[in-house]
Amino acid sequence: MPSELLKQVRVVDPSSQMDRIADVLITDGVVMAVETAIADYPSNATLTEGSGLILAPGLVDLYSHSSEPGFEERETLKSLMQAAAAGGFTRVAILPDTAPALDNLASVAWLHDQSNLVGTVPLLQPWVALTLEAKGQHITELAELATANIVGFADGKPLQLVMVRRLLEYLHPFGKPVMLWAWDQELAGNGVMREGTDSIQIGLPGIPAIAETAALAALLECIEAIGTPVHLMRISTARGVELIRNAKERGLPITASTSWMHLLLNTQMIASYDPNLRLDPPLGTPTDQVALIDAVQQGVIDAIAIDHTPYTYEEKTVPFAEAPPGAIGLELALPLLWHRFVETGLWTAIELWSALSTRPAICLQQKPPAIAPSPAGTQAIAQPAEMILFNPQQGWIAKPQSLKSSASNTPWLNQEIQGQVIKTWC
Repeated sequence: MPSELLKQVRVVDPSSQMDRIADVLITDGVVMAVETAIADYPSNATLTEGSGLILAPGLVDLYSHSSEPGFEERETLKSLMQAAAAGGFTRVAILPDTAPALDNLASVAWLHDQSNLVGTVPLLQPWVALTLEAKGQHITELAELATANIVGFADGKPLQLVMVRRLLEYLHPFGKPVMLWAWDQELAGNGVMREGTDSIQIGLPGIPAIAETAALAALLECIEAIGTPVHLMRISTARGVELIRNAKERGLPITASTSWMHLLLNTQMIASYDPNLRLDPPLGTPTDQVALIDAVQQGVIDAIAIDHTPYTYEEKTVPFAEAPPGAIGLELALPLLWHRFVETGLWTAIELWSALSTRPAICLQQKPPAIAPSPAGTQAIAQPAEMILFNPQQGWIAKPQSLKSSASNTPWLNQEIQGQVIKTWC
């Protein structure tokens, strides 16, 4: 059996609150030992010097978009999976807004078949649509779909409150994750960035924060009345954080996530008019950004999602207000978040990994990836490793030629990125 010894690597594992330098012995894809120093190892083991490297559980993405089927000119399943693997993601949950939508058993089976043909890393897990074609009009065959190999139910789009009420009542007995986006499109109107001083100075139509918070307050009332657990996606406002904090204190069965870009950027950056900064929901104000950062660290916001949204060069190379909202991120999130929060000492490595791996898995009602030695060294009962080796100092340029994604709609295009995943076990 092939063995590998990682010598003096930094092991980060939120499940065991481990952050220490150790030797790690891996045999046939299973972690056999994590010790201060390992002297007894197979003679044929490959030795890897781990100084400066991070060994940690694989990352889990709560929601991203697949352009296949329907929009293969943007990205294929193959390039999506290659981008996710390059970024350290071993599990990616796919939103159902493909064409055709993931709203029936056949489409779910097709996605699994195609992803299995492409490869095994990452594991693609489909969110199945709550409504037919994810259009918010007619409910899908929820009971039938609940029997399929799905991560849970979501449209990834805002829904009318009367539809939400019916869905939560129907879904309550199934015990599957349910994910909703609190957003009022009528209040958002024709806005393209968060309303405020920056939108006035930049000269772009604004979207008021209440487009999120009014819908969120109503949704929380609905959850409290019905009792169905819900994951709240795309939280982007300081007031939204406050509403979630209060709801959790009252014991509502909710979890929540925000996008990685909302932690790194704010409305002031839109002065560049880079169309890749147009997002849905829009980037928040500096006050929103600070509130989201604190909420992730405190666990009020449970997880960081990537919401990877590929577009072609032609689709995004237009004026800001005409650009479709969204940006790619699977390859970029980990290194940029690491250097912004861990290298600066704002977060610990465990706090970042918890928000990108452990807590997203818990939101999906899954066992989180973890680094744990085989019990008593007995490989027969051990679980295969699901982990990555990350070099936070390895530099690379985010060029179209170096990105694994076939899309390159990111504000970090052609910039140097510090940090790269160099190996994955899954």
